[in-house]
Amino acid sequence: MKNYILRRVGYSLLSLFLLSLTIFLFVRVTGDPTSLLLEPGASPEDIENLRRQFGLDQPLWVQYWRFIESFVTGDLGLSFYYRTPVLDLYFERLPNSLLLAAVAMALSLLIGIPSGVLAAVRVGGFWDNAGKIFTLLGLSLPSFFIGLVLILFFTVYLGWLPSSGSGTAWHLIMPAVTLGWYFAAAHMRLTRSSMLEVLGSEYVKLARLKGLPEALVIGKHAFKNALIPVITLAGINLVVMINVAVVVETVFAWPGIGRLLYEGISFRDFPVVQAVVVIGGCMIILVNLLVDILYALIDPRIRLES
Repeated sequence: MKNYILRRVGYSLLSLFLLSLTIFLFVRVTGDPTSLLLEPGASPEDIENLRRQFGLDQPLWVQYWRFIESFVTGDLGLSFYYRTPVLDLYFERLPNSLLLAAVAMALSLLIGIPSGVLAAVRVGGFWDNAGKIFTLLGLSLPSFFIGLVLILFFTVYLGWLPSSGSGTAWHLIMPAVTLGWYFAAAHMRLTRSSMLEVLGSEYVKLARLKGLPEALVIGKHAFKNALIPVITLAGINLVVMINVAVVVETVFAWPGIGRLLYEGISFRDFPVVQAVVVIGGCMIILVNLLVDILYALIDPRIRLES
């Protein structure tokens, strides 16, 4: 068990290193941020002074080492554009992203799990076919398209909901629906496939042979076991919702982490982009690591085979 955990921790640290190196190099390919932060016609001396102030005059390996060192110590530096500590910006936007992700996740689970169970129980029937169409649309239609359609219908035509911003529950409805649409389809598909697998298992067949009511077989024996992979996926999806809902938060001007990442990319704000991506990666890697350890504790075969 100890070797299994150490191996998983090693994989996690390697993944985090590769992620940090990739985003560090990627943001620098976008160009020099001083061209966006200084007025047109700025002198070469002003440009060089600003580059020196941001540490961009140093070799790449020195800049990367300083980035890793600052991340380990918990000081992610100052934003180039806002001239504010990056962590302050992150935690200022985090509550808005948590609220949006929580509502979107609740909607996706309330829609995805019951519809997935119903599709599995009525496999081949109307609800199953309707669920397949919903899953296809949910996984294929881009979120910005869903968002723009909702704005056109509920804001432009009906005038019921505000199209952007935050502050009231009405501002939250359309972003939450747009963000939860894709994940509802993903949860429905996984619930359906997991339920079908469990319903075909021997212990479910035995329960039916004992003459137990079908509702009891589905609710007590099948549903609880089918829910395990769905909850695992939901935990990872929640982290994704919090950190990388860039398109949804940009379309609705929602002041969250995703919009902060969009602003960082637009202004070539290297510290902001690096911090948001690496913190989000840390959350996802940590969730995956905990899931791997829990699976190994539940099923000893996993740590023996891995």
